Amino acid sequence: MAGKVLQDLTDQFQALSKDMSSIVEARQKLDSQLQENKSVQKEFASLADDTKIYKLIGPVLVKQDKSEAVMNVDKRLEFINSEIVRIEKQISDIQGKQERKKMEIIQVQTQLRQDAQAQVGA
Repeated sequence: MAGKVLQDLTDQFQALSKDMSSIVEARQKLDSQLQENKSVQKEFASLADDTKIYKLIGPVLVKQDKSEAVMNVDKRLEFINSEIVRIEKQISDIQGKQERKKMEIIQVQTQLRQDAQAQVGA
């Protein structure tokens, strides 16, 4: 009975670990996008107002107004930052769940050891 409980807890812990891996991967992608967009934002800041800007849409370059391009990048940065905050909360939540599962596993293992010692002593 306790062995089944231990296996279930271990499976749950492994599932949390898998979730954590995918969330950390998503966080890394967001970091990459954040750096890329910050770089674009810096480039835009150094351009004159009348500079021609083109946006790649599929296989076509489309002329875009500088103010519109700057606004798009600013919105993208805002979105990325909000996603980072959301993902950081998920990471924190999963870490808490992992810690609780780890404690449950330790309790069950301790109980199994105590039961085994009691049987040996009896």
